[in-house]
Order: sequence, then C-alpha cells, then structure tokens
Amino acid sequence: MLNDMENERRNNNKNEDSRMRGFRPSLRGMMLVVAVIWIGVAALYGLLKPISNGCIMTYMYPTYIPISTTEGVSSAKYGLYLYHEGWKKIDFTEHLKKLNGIPVRSLAAECDRAYQGGPLERTFYREAYLAYKEGGNTEIADIQLPNQYANRLDWFAVDLEGEHSAMDGRILEEHTEYVVYAINRILNQYKESHDARESDGAATTGSLPRSVILIGHSMGGFVARAATIHPRLRRSAVETILTLSSPHQSPPLALQPSLGDYYKSINQEWRKGYEVQTTRTGRYVSGPKLSNVIVVSVSGGFNDYQVRSKLESLDGIVPPTHGFMISSTSMKNVWLSMEHQTILWCNQLVVQVSHTLLSLVDSRTGQPFPDTQKRLAIFTKMLHSGIPQSFNWKMQPQSPWSAQVLAKDVKDTAVSQVHTLSDCPSSFHWNDDILERDLYIQTTTVTILAMDGRRRWLDIQELGSNGKSHFIFVTNLAPCSGVRIHLWPQKGKSSSDLPAGKRVLEVTSKMVQIPAGPAPRQVEPGSQTEQAPPSAVLHLGPEEMHGFRFLTISVAPRPTISGRPPPATSMAVGQFFNPDEGEIDFTPISMLLSIHSHKDIFLKEDHPLAFNLSFAISLGLLPVTFSLKTAGCGIKDSGLLDEAGDNGNTKLCKLRCFPPVALAWDPTSGLHVFPNLYSETLVVDSSPALRTSTGAEKTIVFLLLDPHCAYKASIAVSVTSAASRFWLLYFSQIAGFCVAVVFFALMRQAHARPIPSILKAVESNLRMPFPFLPFVAVPILLSLFFSFLVSQPFPPFSSFTIVLIICYLLANGIVILLILVSQLVFYVAAYLHVFIKTRWQLWEGNFGFLFLHWFMNLSSRFFSLKVVRILRANPLFVPISAAIVLSMFVHPALGLFILLLSHALCCHSSLCNSLTASLRNHARKKESNYKTEGNYLSQQLKPKPGSPSKENSSSYIQTQEDIFHLRHGLLVLHILATLMFVPSLVSWLQRIGMHQSFPRFLDSFLCICLILHGIFSSESLLNSEVPLPRIMGKEVRLNLIYLIAGIYCYLSGMELAPYKVLYAMGAIGIISFALSILQAWTGATRFGRRRHWHRC
Repeated sequence: MLNDMENERRNNNKNEDSRMRGFRPSLRGMMLVVAVIWIGVAALYGLLKPISNGCIMTYMYPTYIPISTTEGVSSAKYGLYLYHEGWKKIDFTEHLKKLNGIPVRSLAAECDRAYQGGPLERTFYREAYLAYKEGGNTEIADIQLPNQYANRLDWFAVDLEGEHSAMDGRILEEHTEYVVYAINRILNQYKESHDARESDGAATTGSLPRSVILIGHSMGGFVARAATIHPRLRRSAVETILTLSSPHQSPPLALQPSLGDYYKSINQEWRKGYEVQTTRTGRYVSGPKLSNVIVVSVSGGFNDYQVRSKLESLDGIVPPTHGFMISSTSMKNVWLSMEHQTILWCNQLVVQVSHTLLSLVDSRTGQPFPDTQKRLAIFTKMLHSGIPQSFNWKMQPQSPWSAQVLAKDVKDTAVSQVHTLSDCPSSFHWNDDILERDLYIQTTTVTILAMDGRRRWLDIQELGSNGKSHFIFVTNLAPCSGVRIHLWPQKGKSSSDLPAGKRVLEVTSKMVQIPAGPAPRQVEPGSQTEQAPPSAVLHLGPEEMHGFRFLTISVAPRPTISGRPPPATSMAVGQFFNPDEGEIDFTPISMLLSIHSHKDIFLKEDHPLAFNLSFAISLGLLPVTFSLKTAGCGIKDSGLLDEAGDNGNTKLCKLRCFPPVALAWDPTSGLHVFPNLYSETLVVDSSPALRTSTGAEKTIVFLLLDPHCAYKASIAVSVTSAASRFWLLYFSQIAGFCVAVVFFALMRQAHARPIPSILKAVESNLRMPFPFLPFVAVPILLSLFFSFLVSQPFPPFSSFTIVLIICYLLANGIVILLILVSQLVFYVAAYLHVFIKTRWQLWEGNFGFLFLHWFMNLSSRFFSLKVVRILRANPLFVPISAAIVLSMFVHPALGLFILLLSHALCCHSSLCNSLTASLRNHARKKESNYKTEGNYLSQQLKPKPGSPSKENSSSYIQTQEDIFHLRHGLLVLHILATLMFVPSLVSWLQRIGMHQSFPRFLDSFLCICLILHGIFSSESLLNSEVPLPRIMGKEVRLNLIYLIAGIYCYLSGMELAPYKVLYAMGAIGIISFALSILQAWTGATRFGRRRHWHRC
C-alpha cells in the first residue's frame, strides 16, 4: 500500500511538472526572447537619438483666406483656404477678386511657403541628362529657364483636421472626395474672380487656368493621385503632381484590410491610366487617360523613419516617361536627408521646389507648359544633379553626354579650329595674354593653392602611363569663372598656333557639383585658414582623352572675375590614377566581424585621390561608422608635428589637406553625400533582400581624399543603426510571420493528443532540421515559383533567404514573448482566485459575512428571472451579439475586444478548475495518508455534488488543461488580429464628436468572421463527426487548414502586405461556422467523447 501511495504521489508530481513545463520556455525559446528584446532596445535607442539634418528653418507669416464652400457633410468637417503671406489685415473679398496666378494645391498639414523671389543663380556645372525612356526626345540643353518670373503662384491649403488617414481606409476615401471637390471649387473660384473683375470694369488679362498643380505631403501625395482618377474630377484638372515623403507602393502601416485594398485599387487604376484604351476585341478606343499627367516623388532619405524610399518609389505605377522619384539627399542645392515633418519647412528644399514650379510656367501664356515631356525635363533639370549613377570607373559606360559632346566636336572640326562648349559664355572668355607663365607638371598629382592666373600643362601620354589612364580633378573654384580645363592635341601657346585640322576641346562643363560643407572662417585678416571643402569633381576616362596629348588647367588670374570675394582658401587637386589601386572590398564576413572589433585601414601619403569602397552587404541593412584620422601630411621632417602633438598634427594637416568627401549611390534612394567626413555613420535608404529586389545589393562608396595626407580609417558596423534599419525595413514581414507562427502552432495543437500548450507547440516547430526547415523553405520555394510564373526577376537568393530566416526567428521570439506575458497573467490570476476562494470557504461562517450572504440571496432572485435564465442557458448569445453589433456599426476593433474578453474568461475559468481539482486531489491524498479528521483543507475542499469523482479527476484536469491550451492559442491569434486594427481605432477615437461614418464592409465582415472563428472553433472542429472532404485519399482536418493558412500568411508577409493575414483568419472563421451549422443540421456529436462540464 505504501508503494501505491508513493506511485500516486509521483504521478501527481509528474502531472504538476508537466503543467509547469507548459509554462516554462525552453532554452531555445528564451534565446529568441532575449534576442528580440535586445534588438528592440537597440533599435529604439537608434530611432530616438537626436538627428542633425542641417536644414534652415522657413519662417512663415500666414493669413488664411477662407474659400466659401457649398453646404455638405465634408465641407462642414474640412475647410479650403487661400494662403497669403503677411499679417497685415486685408479685405478677403477684394483679394479674391485679384486672383489670377497659377493655382497650386497643397495637401499638407502646414502650407509650404511660396518662394516668389528671383531665379536661381546661373552656374556652369554639368547638368543631368534624360535617358530616352525617361524623357523621350526632349533634350535638357534645349530647356531655357527664365531670367525672371512673370507669374506668381497662388497657394491653396486644405484643413483636414489633422486626421490620421495613414491608419484608416475610410478616412482616406473621405479625404480624397473632399480634395476632388476642392479642386473643382478652386477652378470655379478663378472664374468667379475673373467675372467679378469684368463686372467692376477692371482689366482682365490672361486665360483662366485649366488645371491645378497638386503638392502632397505624406498621405496627401497618395490622396492627390487618388483624386486625379476620381470620376467626379473635371477632365485635365490635374496634370502635375509633386509629392513629398508620400508612400505610393503601399501604406506605411499596411495592417487594415480596407486601407490595403484601397491602395491596391488606386494603383491598379493608375497602371491602366497609362495604357491605350481598347475594347475586349482589341479595337482602339482612346489614348491613355493619364497621358498628360506627370508625377514627381521626393523622398526624405534615410532620416525619414515613417516612410521609406522603397514605398515612395513610382516603379510599376507611373512609367519613366511620366515621372520619377528623387531623394532629397541627391536633389540639387539640397543634398540633405530630413525627417518626415522637416521636409515641409526645410528652406533649402522649399526654395528649390518653388523655383521648379515657377519654371514650369510658360511666359507667353501664363500657364504651365502643356507638353508633358517638357514639364518632366524641367523637373529633371531643376532637381537632378549631373553626378553619375555609378562610381565603378572600369564598368561605367560612356555617358550620353560624353558621346554627344564628342560627336558634336567631330562634326564641327572642319568648321572651327577651336571647339569650345557654349556652357562657358563669352563674358568669361580668357585671352591667353592675361595668363602668366605656364607651369609644366612632371608628377601625376597637381595641386593648386591659390588663384595665381597660371596655366598648368600635364602630358597625358607620359603621366597617364603604367595603367594610370584616368584623370580626376576636385576643386572649390567655380567652373568657367575660376578654373577652366582643356584637352590639347599638341602643345601650343595659343589655339592659333595649332595647325589646321587640330582642335582644342574644353571640358570644363563636365564638372559635376557636389555639396560642400561649411567653409572655414578666417581667424584674422591675412592668416592662413583650413582648406575649404571641394565643391566640384571632374572625371575623364581614357576614351574621353583619346586623341589628345596634353591636358591644361587654367586658373583665373584674379578672384574678382566672379564678382564676389575670394574663398577662404582656393583649392584644386588633380591626379592621374589607376582605378584598381583605389579598390577596397569589404566582404560579408569582415563587415559582420567589425561588429565586435572595428576594421582599420592605413593610407600612406601619395595614395590615390579617389577610392571605391565596395560593401558586400548593403549599407541600407548594415550601416557602418566610418572614422578618418589624419596621420600625416608631408611635414614630418620639419619638427612641427613633434612639438604640436596629435591635436596639433590634426590642425596643421587641416591647413594643407582638403576635407574628405564620400558619395554613395543606391538604386532605390539615389545619391547620398557625406561632406567633411571625419566621423560619420554611412547609411543609404535602400530596401535589400525583399521579394521585389533585383540585381546586386552591394553599396559602392566613392571616397575623395587628399593624396598629400596620410590617414587612418576605421570602419565598424553601427549596431543601433543596423537594428533600427532592420525593424523599419522588415516590420511588415515580421508582422505577417507572427500570424504564420501562431497558425503553425495551432496546427500542432489540432494534431497532437493530449493537446500541448501553445508555448510548447511554438517551440516544437523550432526543432532542427524538422519541422523548422520545411516551414521556412516551402514558402520561399512557392514564392520563387510564383515569380517564375509571372516572369518576375528573382531576388538575390542568399540575402533574401537569410533575412527571411532572421525575420521568422524574430517572429517566433515575439510570439513566445506574448505567450509568456499572457500566460503569466493567467497563472497569477488563477492562483489568486483559487487562494481567495479557499479562504472564503474558510471564513464564510463568520458573522462579518452575514451581510454578503444576504446580498447574494437578494441577487439570486435577479438570476431567477426568465430573461436572465435564458441568457445564462445561452452564454454565447450576449458576447456574440455585442461583438457583431460593435464590429458592424461602431468599429471592428471593439468587437474583437469582446472576443478577447470571452477568450480570457474561458482561459481563466478552465485554469481555475484545473488548479482547484489538483488541490482537491492533494487534500484527498493527505486524508488517506494521515487519516486525520477536522483538517480544514480536506473539509473545505470536499467534493461537491456534480464534481468529478476521484476516478475521473485526472481526466477532468486533463480536459480543463486542453480547453485552456486551445483557448489560449486562439487568444494569442486574435490578440495579433486586434493589434492590426489598433491604429485604425486610434484614428477613430480622434474623430469622436465629429461626423462619424460606418466602418468599411470589408473590415466589419472580416472581424465578424474572426468572431465566428473564436466562438465555434474551440472544440467543435477538433471532435467533429461530420465527414470532411478528402484530398489524395486523406481526410481534410483542421491541422491541414491551419497549415495552409500559415503558409498563406507567410507569403503575405513576404509581399509586405500583412493585412492579408486577416483574409486567412476570416476564411477559417467561415469554415468553422459552416461546420458548426452542419453539425447541428446532421445531429453529429458536437463534443465527441467529452462531457458537458468540460465546456467553459
């Protein structure tokens, strides 16, 4: 008998250990949780660090003139205003009568200030050029910008009450409808103003505007595109759209189904808008509906955490012939990355954009140019720089500009002996007489430290030997006015000395402008200052110098030629170099090792002026901290460095060497420039390792270093920047994978007996190699197969697969963390409940509880009412009804909260029942062991009528645990679904007190399906006796349905469309409800072998 008691005690301890193992995570799970928390904290630190963007504030003195609107729901909520600069009180009516400018519609929370000054200063740097597919037959050189602006811009603004349209599809649609009304109202206002001036006898000049230029910030850019294709918008009312930090591909938070569906429909309409309209039989109907509409998207670069450049791209929506995307980091005269809101007031960008818009106006008609290609060419000329899109000199093809110049030169050779590009006007023509004696350079490196008025000759054949066939030149002198560069077929004092048929080619206008950092200030007059940063770079390849023997660098004899004071230090450095000598490659292993210990590079003096740093892993995924320290500058023997020390060494070398400059190019976000590079985090706003990624994803950084100085470079991956970039880039993937992880765990619960805990199910799916590898590999193979079917290019397989595995592991860690937190809450609440219940039973005979007994007797009369008895007999009626009503008429998230409450109550009840039964078993064992009477615990926990007997106690405990595990798994799944609707709920709460509208049908329908899934799939599908369909001879069970849903959610995450996971949840809800109805119709056993007390 003692052996039986010992065995029973061991079995009880084993059951208790089994229950606790369901609560305690494994080492594998804890490692994932720690990794998630560590990466999350590092990312949060990186995102919260203050950013210095270098923007100058744009100050406004606004007066908003209201535009009268017709009565309506939208006009009651929103407002349309005309922006006027200045605080002086004006007559609004009279001001509106004078309305005759170019209408510009600003879709932003703040109105951009219209720059009405003179044109930009004329420079002579190399201009950007249009490829054939980007600009048709329009040449940039043929675009003549106005010398002064004859027209003004009339800025209109819309007050949208600051509603968060990025979070809710219904609000986004309402904004679109009001913007359509506002555009029509603006055009009507111009006609009303014109008629009012005619009635007053005032002079009326010019024609009425036919279209409105739309400028949209953030979601306002998408609203502008949605309004352009709206059926109630006038024909050709919008022909030019400029967007600032606007997501075009998908919403930044693609969590709400109606929001994602609205985006998809609008983008599909835009794709069709640029196609020729035909009938089903192929007969021509009309040209493209949007053939006259151009769109330019401006992104904020890597500092814009809210909208990434990948989302702002127009690829696949607007063809290259009608629009492009440009980052503010590569925009001419801007060169800065800025935050999401900063892009509204950054003065460098505001001025450049205003000049661009004013340049769109035809001075003859007073209206924007009707020619689409001309407007696009103006945008390109005003915003793009001439910096090449690749810095790989060996692989870089000859640019169309170079080919055009050389072809033109050959054509004009017979006509003129000397060919000079027209970019340097005659007012800057230098006679050979004003130049002092020539200098003949014998070294591959030439340095200019002053505007000495001399011409330097470099022998291309001699200095360009030994593989040094490329020439690079950096300077802070202005082209044409400060420095000029020519190619000579032979030496001569002047062009007239050359024989017939020989020509001199000027290549000054091939210089490209690069942003210069702040110029050093002179401490006192006449003192030497630090070297000024370079502002221009020129590169000549061997094919461009072919046929020429000499290269000359002519410096202006005096700085007064430009009409401005001279720079702090005049500087120019040129060098013949071999591209192979400047190649530095960083492999993936070296980049990953630099996380632990930084990688040092020593560059001795007389090194190449230009370096190509090739990073195998994109800097958009692994940003690096790049530090440069001057180690020497050619004055070691003077003894000055020994006396000055390290700080003095740096100061002395800054007087001789120009500040380093780095330029990085990314195919997605464009050019990124890092001037005055001494210690900087190099990052580009790329989106590597995505399903839509194509081509090589490595980053090339073009580094300019003074060859007279020696440097010590240090490179290390920035952990905080890498963590923040990872979360920003792959948040949508991780969100979709989290739901897939839960579905895979529910699949294991539906298959295993006894039912494991949701925590154990998740951890079981992480076992290597099975089932972890199939869960990861099968969706990847399916994705590649679908790409093959639609002829879509494959992404880089290695980086794509590695990132997907990391995202999947992080999703598992997030789900485990969510399970642990919720499980901890349930266990604490259950133990407290059981403890209070047992103490209540011990104290219920005390006098102090007589009042509570009286109150409970009184409440029992209420529960005896017929209505209450009916509701208690159907406990699911109230939560289902409340959840469905809230989902349909208020907000879907509120209905899901009711569902979560139902899950939580059921989990709590089943866990309390299990703990209570365990305590009763423990009390019985004590009673049988010690045969004691009067034991409080055994008396108070004595079995009550209807409770399970001792023989069925273990089965009862196991059943309650199964119910807890089932409901806990569904709770975790529906918590994720509810979190996806929380942003929409926040925007809904903001509108309380204003006009409210019903939720979108799609959102409500999916939420109702989720509610049905939570109510009807707890046990009915697991134990259903209804015959289910068969596939390949095997009956379809719930585990297979969960597996298919998990794979679909995985694929949805890969497509950056996590809102689609709600479609899978809704489909399972419909199946659950249909099978429950079928069970009731056929009379099949609903709970199989389980008894009635097993339900919640």
